[in-house]
Amino acid sequence: PQREVSSTPSTLKPSAWRKNWGGDVGENFIVTGLQDIDKCRQQLHDITVPLEVFEYIDQGRNPQLYTKECLERALAKNEQVKGKIDTMKKFKSLLIQELSKVFPEDMAKYRSIRGEDHPPS
Repeated sequence: PQREVSSTPSTLKPSAWRKNWGGDVGENFIVTGLQDIDKCRQQLHDITVPLEVFEYIDQGRNPQLYTKECLERALAKNEQVKGKIDTMKKFKSLLIQELSKVFPEDMAKYRSIRGEDHPPS
């Protein structure tokens, strides 16, 4: 499901502006603001906003926290995956060492096929 955000001069009543932002806001200000938004519309026509951002807004949370938390989760996952890759590299090295002890001729062929000149230490 998609959520659409739109406003028209009839939905932006000056009384609501006074209540939310204080002061007296003229209709010209509102109309000018909406015209500015309309001018930018073509540049923003193909933007998708994750529904979770709207959930943050509905909960009264800052939507920028969504981006921050996504980045934090991505960094944590990146560290986790990096750890797994490092572990697999160590395992591969140890496996090749042990196989070279048991099957020296076969591992020499393997290393020559792989382009490795010397056995791993």
